[in-house]
Amino acid sequence: MPIKKFKPVSAGSRFHVGNKFTELTGDKPEKSLLAPVKRTGGRNKTGKMTVRQRGGGHKRRYRVVDFRREKDGIRAEVKTIEYDPNRTAFIALVEYTDGEKRYIIAPQGLTVGDTIVSGADATPDVGNCMLLGDVPLGSQIHSIELQPGKGAALARSAGTNGVLMGKEGRFVSVKLPSGEVRRILKTCRAVIGATSNPDHALTVAGKAGRKRWLGRRPRVRGVAMNPVDHPMGGGEGRASGGHPRSRTGIMAKGQKTRNVNKASNKMIISRRKTKNKK
Repeated sequence: MPIKKFKPVSAGSRFHVGNKFTELTGDKPEKSLLAPVKRTGGRNKTGKMTVRQRGGGHKRRYRVVDFRREKDGIRAEVKTIEYDPNRTAFIALVEYTDGEKRYIIAPQGLTVGDTIVSGADATPDVGNCMLLGDVPLGSQIHSIELQPGKGAALARSAGTNGVLMGKEGRFVSVKLPSGEVRRILKTCRAVIGATSNPDHALTVAGKAGRKRWLGRRPRVRGVAMNPVDHPMGGGEGRASGGHPRSRTGIMAKGQKTRNVNKASNKMIISRRKTKNKK
């Protein structure tokens, strides 16, 4: 997916790097697969702000995406590749031979007219959904389940994929986009290929207004606050603020936040690679 740099005809376009969206073939979503999205503005059920810098943004409608891919043995034809405002990857509208239409996460290389299938009859081709036990070693996979039948949970964002590293007993080992190697049950499903829109990370908003369109409000640096407002606030002049940390005092670099007694810890073979050497 190519990107484009805009001419600096205004302050907002000077550093703007956008997506060309050349892969997209449809601009109107399937009405039967739309649902309303209720905005929270970062507030919980009591109205208390629990997440800062959230609010506003363009109105959206949710695209109901099929993350389970449990319709086995029935082939589906790709009708359109569409933009989804609720996620970074593109989505594909597929129509099964029985007439049902569904949205799926579009993988790289999937084009209009291609045919996909799920289940035991599926071959390791891009867009097909298979059990992890049937996927060949070394294959790129995305939309990976963690629990059989619960739906895809891993490698769903733009340009991501996991790699099937090995098989042993009831489990397979998968290298995730973060670098973590994890054991997953063979009966879980995954889709062959990597997710679409890999150049999403190369885009630059260029101006604050474009972030507002996406529902992001301004963010104030902790070192610019007063001591009563942030642990890194205060000081004479432009003080560095000490160790980077959150407003509630949680260290931003190096501090472990994962529960040491989490049940799924035993499924992790090797941790993700971090810059922290501790």
